[in-house]
Amino acid sequence: MIMDVGDKTDVVASLILRAERVVALTGAGISTESGIPDFRSPGGIWSRYDPDEFSFQRFLASETTRRKYWEFSRDFYPVVANAKPNAAHLALAELYRLGKLHCVITQNVDGLHQKAGIPEDKVIEIHGTLLFVVCLDCGKRYPRDEIQRRVTRGEIPPRCGACGGILKPATISFGQPMPAREMRLAEEAAASCDLFMVVGTSLVVYPAAALPLLAKRSGARLVIINLTPTAHDNYADVVIHGKASDALQKIITLVKAKMR
Repeated sequence: MIMDVGDKTDVVASLILRAERVVALTGAGISTESGIPDFRSPGGIWSRYDPDEFSFQRFLASETTRRKYWEFSRDFYPVVANAKPNAAHLALAELYRLGKLHCVITQNVDGLHQKAGIPEDKVIEIHGTLLFVVCLDCGKRYPRDEIQRRVTRGEIPPRCGACGGILKPATISFGQPMPAREMRLAEEAAASCDLFMVVGTSLVVYPAAALPLLAKRSGARLVIINLTPTAHDNYADVVIHGKASDALQKIITLVKAKMR
């Protein structure tokens, strides 16, 4: 029997209520509704820019690349800084407040889960964050707004005020090693949960795409909510193809009704 979306959201709500430890993995599809462009989809940012041009190796090796990178980042950052959490972010935050969400693993760099009300230590940012800048030489971290003001005044590329080293937004670029601490925490969360929810990611970018499979192998139920089919739909217990905000709003409404 083929379930409609309403039936599926009801099943997901029941899975959440029965679960002891729910973990969510989120991607660009949860933030596009907040006006943040997707990078990889047709018409996304990487259809207008060459991602190889912004590789970590080129960033380190070339002053010209660093200048281009910072010009792009200067123009893109206000979109992120001014974005507001949408209904999908707020639904996950409500799930946390209800005591049903252990943590969020996110591929996004926008900080919208924290803005929605999920505590900083419950958001694992495996691709880093655009809200801070780090010196690649001495490790000093700066609030992005401070560096953005310097860049807007024409200091491109900016340099570290402490050591004169190379500054880079605290995001993970192509070719840059994944953050060891965050990946360890993400893998531990996936391996120890009993319900793993994928929201707004097509599951083609590794190592993030391996996390649902790790959760499944460890005995968790797997729910996938994405606008289009993903690479792991066949492994999921429930798949919902639709907007993250619509699905999660329905799910959280059902969870709260069933908790009464």
